[in-house]
Amino acid sequence: MLDYIIPYLTRTFAFDPNSPLLFTQFYFWGFFAVVFAVFSLVHRKLLLRNAFLFATSLFFYYKTSGSYVCILLFCVVANFFIGKWIEKAQAHWKKKLLMIIVVIIDLLVLCYYKYSYFFLDALYDFTGIELHVYNFFAAASNKMFGTHSLVDTIILPVGISFFTFQAMSYCIDIYRGKIKPVTNILNFGFYLSFFPQLVAGPIVRADKFVPQLYKPYFLPRRTFGIAVFWILNGLGKKIILSDYLATNFVDRVFDQPLLYTGLENLIALFAYSLQVYADFSGYTDIAIGVALLMGFRLPQNFNSPYKALSPTEFWRRWHISLSSWWRDYLYIPLGGNRNATLGTFFWMGFLSLVAIMLSGSVWVAVALIALFLYISIYAYFKPDSPSSSPPTCTPWPRKS
Repeated sequence: MLDYIIPYLTRTFAFDPNSPLLFTQFYFWGFFAVVFAVFSLVHRKLLLRNAFLFATSLFFYYKTSGSYVCILLFCVVANFFIGKWIEKAQAHWKKKLLMIIVVIIDLLVLCYYKYSYFFLDALYDFTGIELHVYNFFAAASNKMFGTHSLVDTIILPVGISFFTFQAMSYCIDIYRGKIKPVTNILNFGFYLSFFPQLVAGPIVRADKFVPQLYKPYFLPRRTFGIAVFWILNGLGKKIILSDYLATNFVDRVFDQPLLYTGLENLIALFAYSLQVYADFSGYTDIAIGVALLMGFRLPQNFNSPYKALSPTEFWRRWHISLSSWWRDYLYIPLGGNRNATLGTFFWMGFLSLVAIMLSGSVWVAVALIALFLYISIYAYFKPDSPSSSPPTCTPWPRKS
């Protein structure tokens, strides 16, 4: 019996890169059933509940990304303590300095694991200097857990953009005085790593989610029905629409486009856009439903974007949590369209330059330069025009 049980438990709890935890797998729903069963026993003690969900989220991320769980733990520790220091700092310049430091730390982690190969290739192309990546967190994981992760290879960690953006919003909101820092690292770790939205979003704001850490669990029948609807709706989008389109049409056309007519290639392009939407929004719908079953509300991330009547309205409906994050933490602080400063134009130009370098296309460069000049001239001559205000997010109506 032990000869069977021990290998089974080893396979169950060990990281397998070929079998990550996904919402569409039966294994995930078995995992969630166990989590929900334990949750129902501990939900009355808030700290114990949050600590249990934090540990569960770490295990979920480990099963999804292996040793990269060290990055998540690093972000939890760094942002928790620096957030407390920002609150305790008496001088305004100290608060601002700490806020800048934590934002730089989060951005360095994000950019190092997302753009290392791009920057090293660009450095080699321009200067001839050849450098190699070094995975610091994999090296730390090897020492801590006795693993054998490669330290000379970087694979993009799953969901790194979501939890780094959440971490930055937390510290920035403390600096702005919108929230008080979380007093217990277990509560903060739970906020930053909540497993339903950890991999595919939506991005959760600290001022919206942190108050929920201290609310008792309550799930009326109507809310339970709404949660089940979100889950079934997301599974339908992902399995019936996205996966079916990809397997039976889109992948076949994209693999060998010359075997199909022009009309079939055109239809495949439109089908691919529908596939991407169904895949992304399906995951976020499932996340919203799973979180709601445990009494936590996540923001709506998509609002039928293909029903939009204009490009502006489309972006108001697509990835709402990200567009609103960029608006509140980057666009408006840099001056928006009404108070544009030199910093506003610098960052617009910098981001455009990065996009040009990533694309490697002359036509993209010409288009972005023209767009940048148009926006600059428009902002200069019409700084108070309401028509150029950033897109707003459509809130998800609260259900009791």
